Amino acid sequence: MTPNTKSVAFFGASTGVGLATLKHTLAAGHKCIALCRDPSKLTGVFPSGSTPNLKVIKGNAHDISAVSQCIQTDDGRIVDVIVSTIGARPRGMTVDDPDVCKKGAATLLDSLAQLRSTGITGTPHIIGCSTTGFSRFGRDVPIAMVPIYYLFSGEAFTIIRASHLVDGESNKAIRVGIEDPKTGPESRAIGYTISREDAGRWLAENLVLKMDAKFLNKNVTVTY
Repeated sequence: MTPNTKSVAFFGASTGVGLATLKHTLAAGHKCIALCRDPSKLTGVFPSGSTPNLKVIKGNAHDISAVSQCIQTDDGRIVDVIVSTIGARPRGMTVDDPDVCKKGAATLLDSLAQLRSTGITGTPHIIGCSTTGFSRFGRDVPIAMVPIYYLFSGEAFTIIRASHLVDGESNKAIRVGIEDPKTGPESRAIGYTISREDAGRWLAENLVLKMDAKFLNKNVTVTY
């Protein structure tokens, strides 16, 4: 692995924004590790042997053992970047697991603490993705989602808040809003939609392939 090659762990990369981010990260030559409950979803997109920089691990994002395996590199370090796009499936007027993101974040932090307690080092940039926004300056998600925005205290993070997600890659301009969780909005971007593919591309280009400091420890809205 060259000095400029990053190691990136993915949770929820079998579809949507996560898959788009994974594709762009692999295309740029970085090492990727993806945790999937059903690895066939990814091996169907990336046939065995076609992407040597991709390692797929079978497991659940709420299993500390599987998560710990996913966030370690082959040379015994914690990865440089962690991208989590896990989410619940719609079920009528609700979702199948309202606490899926909160539990995933808690498991991730427990895994980091466990690895560090054994002497494994690393300070990854944690990127979490949501389709709706919450902050102390305004909330538009169920109250059960609130704790996830405070769990990453002490870790380097960015929370991506995409507007309503649709399908289809495009050349549309993406507008970006930035909010400091402590002091409030720095810039605003209000829009109706953004595609999963375009949101994933933006995430890869601005938070994984390079890291613009203005997005560090901020809530970031992306929309058309």
